Amino acid sequence: MAAEVETVGNITDVNIICYATTMITTNGVWQGENPLDYALPLFILQLALVVVLTRILVFILKPFRQPRVIAEILGGVILGPSVLGRSKEFAETIFPLRSMMVLETMANIGLLYFLFLVGVEMDIAVIRRTGKKAIPIALAGMVVPFLIGVSFSFMLHKSSQDTKQGTFILFLGVALSVTAFPVLARILAELKLINTEIGGIAMSAALINDIFAWVLLAFAIAFSENKNVSLSSVWVLLSSAAFVVFCVIIIRPLVGWIVRRTPEGETVSEFSICLILTGVLICGFVTDAIGTHSIFGAFVFGLVIPNGPLGMTLIERLEDFVSGLLLPLFFAISGLKTEINSIDGVGTWAILALVIVLAYAGKVAGTVLVSLYYRMPIYEGITLGLLMNAKGLIEMIVINVGKDQKVLDEKSFSIMVMVIVLMTAIIIPIVTLIYKPARKFIPYKRRTVQSTKLDNEFRVLVCVHTPRNVPTVINLLEASCPTKKSPIGIYVLHLVELTGRSSAMLIVHNTRKSGRPALNRTQAQSEHIINAFENFEQHVGCVSVQPLTAISPYSSMHEDICSVAEDKRVALLIIPFHKQQTVDGGMEVTNPTFRTINQNVLANAPCSVGILVDRGLNGSTRLAANQVSHHVAVLFFGGPDDREALSYGLRMREHPGINLTVMRFLPGEAAIETTRSNSTKSSMNDPGVLTVVTDDDKEKQLDEDYVSEFRARTANDDSVVYIERVVNHGEETVAAIRTIDHSHDLFLVGRGQGTISPLTAGLTDWSECPELGAIGDLLASSDQASVVSVLVVQQYVGVGQGDQLLTPDSPGHQLHEHFNFGYGNPRTQIRGQQHLFHSQP
Repeated sequence: MAAEVETVGNITDVNIICYATTMITTNGVWQGENPLDYALPLFILQLALVVVLTRILVFILKPFRQPRVIAEILGGVILGPSVLGRSKEFAETIFPLRSMMVLETMANIGLLYFLFLVGVEMDIAVIRRTGKKAIPIALAGMVVPFLIGVSFSFMLHKSSQDTKQGTFILFLGVALSVTAFPVLARILAELKLINTEIGGIAMSAALINDIFAWVLLAFAIAFSENKNVSLSSVWVLLSSAAFVVFCVIIIRPLVGWIVRRTPEGETVSEFSICLILTGVLICGFVTDAIGTHSIFGAFVFGLVIPNGPLGMTLIERLEDFVSGLLLPLFFAISGLKTEINSIDGVGTWAILALVIVLAYAGKVAGTVLVSLYYRMPIYEGITLGLLMNAKGLIEMIVINVGKDQKVLDEKSFSIMVMVIVLMTAIIIPIVTLIYKPARKFIPYKRRTVQSTKLDNEFRVLVCVHTPRNVPTVINLLEASCPTKKSPIGIYVLHLVELTGRSSAMLIVHNTRKSGRPALNRTQAQSEHIINAFENFEQHVGCVSVQPLTAISPYSSMHEDICSVAEDKRVALLIIPFHKQQTVDGGMEVTNPTFRTINQNVLANAPCSVGILVDRGLNGSTRLAANQVSHHVAVLFFGGPDDREALSYGLRMREHPGINLTVMRFLPGEAAIETTRSNSTKSSMNDPGVLTVVTDDDKEKQLDEDYVSEFRARTANDDSVVYIERVVNHGEETVAAIRTIDHSHDLFLVGRGQGTISPLTAGLTDWSECPELGAIGDLLASSDQASVVSVLVVQQYVGVGQGDQLLTPDSPGHQLHEHFNFGYGNPRTQIRGQQHLFHSQP
């Protein structure tokens, strides 16, 4: 304890300061001490409680597709006096008043670094590239809600409050008019709109809106900290402007110099990272001393960090820790200040409902007016207005600063928290009901390789997770023989997992051709993939490449893949296997989730699917077509999937550098006897056996017809070798395959979906990946000492009876079309369609 005595005249002021040097950490429960009486253990418990509750709420709200900010705000409200805090024991034990200083300090440190990262991720140059629509939409979406906030400020402001009416207007107007860019990006991704035109406009407008909001917030803080608008407020604004200029003119070149000193390909040094992280704190201190707010300094400092390796390193090192651990503390503090019970009386709840409705209406009205001027459909304008109502962190910062500066009282603060939660929560349900993209459904027949004639465009959708998938896919496509008669239209879909990070979203905003370095690893990978395919397009004729990006949670990624396949009317969808080859020749799992995606695609694809087991494919895309040489083997057992594999082999055979071996497996006496025995058993148990036998006979006849046509067409072709092997069981099948596996680069095999054959008996007993079928699993197995890539093909066989438009041509007609060159439609083009995905900018 220390005492400070000050005497002025006859009046004596005594300030008594109590502190305990031992109250930081406890000596332990065995000494009879309560850990919750000490600052550090209490803070650790509070932090753990906040993070755990937030994660539980994120999990609960996930099926409702709500952004994470809703869970974080609700977590704070639950811990506060509105729910758990109503228990006096809970409030005094877990969140006593003495702990608030430590809690708020750490929350503000987390906020400081989070806003720094927001600044690092934000690309102001986007504004110059947004086109003429985004800026007017952003301004219109701010002005009308701001005016509504002004009108409501007169209802909520009380004459007893210290703050002037003008400052109150500014805070309420900013809180209602702002759009949260990270929250909007998450909502757009959940609604599958992030790559559409309306999504691009919304993202650009939100980014512009955010920048205007920071300017308004600086004004609001300057006026709130100086209750009388006087010369001091002017000094605050001038000092803030001088700070921004100093950051741009002095700090940005210094950071650029640090980046230039880092050798290309190497990471930024630890010293440089520490220097920048210290700079965040210094900038926060300077702006706080000026009278603005520490977060303003951190944000501006983040803005001047140049995009590139440094920004990427900072984001990767800090984002998970800051946004996952420290930022929820800020929302918890906000919840502890929120007392929903203070919103009492029907009149107050009516005001709350009116604020929400009119704020929504203001955004929508302003946005619709601008969208009508640009001749956008009215439902798109309404959707855009609803999306621009996304609220999040910046609004919470505004009302928290307002509460701290006594601009907002308990009731006003609680009303604004409820407004932010409800306005953001109802966006996804309303937009889902209102916005139905006008996708003209054009039924198409060429959903398989077999039904695509060899004088028509061959459309392929290639899915890529990482650049490692690219070389073999490119060589496979080159071997597919693009010609003037039958060009190949390639759609390259880069699959990106949607996480809580806003950095993944920004890849849709950065322009590859601007010469700017990649902002993050995801974008760098995307650029690498696109550049490789564009290079392929330049060096190989009769190929068109359209790059796309799908940003989704892994659980629903197959929906995006199937939607693109449907929109682009592709015949074949190629997806990478979930395992990759190791240095010693084995196969290791890259990501178990990729397997689930592949299984979902196989079950839902609107076209044929090929799973590529990548063990390399010799050749180079830069060689002339006549210099490329591949040995391809097709293993044919029968059934639609095998016919599809043979169809693809037939297309490859047109390439002058491809040697094709077709090995057909026929059942021996023992296999035929086994089949008869099984048929007899099933006929005794299954009354519908006649249908089964009839379908089986039909499939056998289709196999015979297709193979006969194939042999007749390739009879005089020296590059095609046809072999028949009579086998009785799985062991003989494996032995036959091993006679040719080392002399080939690529195996084409059918998945054999739904077929049970004695020729593969025993092969499925130890199956690692049943989704590949018996033969595909054998060839992809880690035990297989092979260096041959495998393409496991599943043929699209329609979606059932009564929907003939969606099914491919009948098998007999497919056979006729695939081998007939005498007629054909001109190359098809998609015009006037509203696609879910658009090409990368």
